[in-house]
Amino acid sequence: MDILNHHLETRTFLVGERITLADIVVATSLYRLYTKVLDANFRKAYVNTNRWFSTLVNQPQFQAVLSNTTLATKMEVAPATAPKKEAAPKEEKPKKEAAPKKETPKKEEKKEEEVDLEALAEEEAKAESKKKNVLDSLPPSKFVMDEWKRQYSNTDTRTVAIPWFWENYDPEGYSLWFADYKYNNELEEIFKTCNLLGGFIQRLDKVRKYAFGSLLIFGTQGDSDIKTCWLFRGKEIPAEMLECDDSEHYNWSRVDTNNAEQKERVNNFWAWDGFTNEKPFNQGKVFK
Repeated sequence: MDILNHHLETRTFLVGERITLADIVVATSLYRLYTKVLDANFRKAYVNTNRWFSTLVNQPQFQAVLSNTTLATKMEVAPATAPKKEAAPKEEKPKKEAAPKKETPKKEEKKEEEVDLEALAEEEAKAESKKKNVLDSLPPSKFVMDEWKRQYSNTDTRTVAIPWFWENYDPEGYSLWFADYKYNNELEEIFKTCNLLGGFIQRLDKVRKYAFGSLLIFGTQGDSDIKTCWLFRGKEIPAEMLECDDSEHYNWSRVDTNNAEQKERVNNFWAWDGFTNEKPFNQGKVFK
């Protein structure tokens, strides 16, 4: 646990920026310990490992197999076993000749049905993906989210991508939102703040098709703020975003695109520059 906690101090996952087989193997090895043995008092020394484990078991792929994970509240102890007493020797009685047993045909033992957990998880994932999203039934829009993401990724942001954005933006089919982190006073080290945003992004796969976001960190070590800007399909915040627990940690406000100041603020979020009323820009992440 000490080794894991130290390793995860600067990392969201064990290897790279996404969940890998390493995370799956180690997390499932620790699963029974976390749910049966490692109580709250024991866990408090391993903040980074706890954060990593909680991130994993709350992924839909983990929940499809493990359901909801409840962490141990009290450390379970193996039941004590009393030493066996030696039985007193029994007096031998004369044996009666046993009558020959009639052979009866053996019933075939019913084999316990084997469950392929991997196949079950795949089936559930497919069923989830087949569910119709209300956003898919909206009228067609001239603004195509995938095309915007290509423009943003492959062209100069200020001179090409932003002009394309406003030329094609459809306020009837899309909406823009600012979201500021509620607990900026609790942010300490910058790398932990980066991990916080990385975990938020990792938990947003369900909304990826319908959203684009710029998540920025302003300020310096011990004095930083998180502020974000989002583009969503539809006129409201999608249910898939609200289902993510992280969304509750932000104050959301709709962007008024008729307000020149707010419109320019969106441009600054897309370009990561131009801010005048914030702490100095530090770094950012894009959800696309």
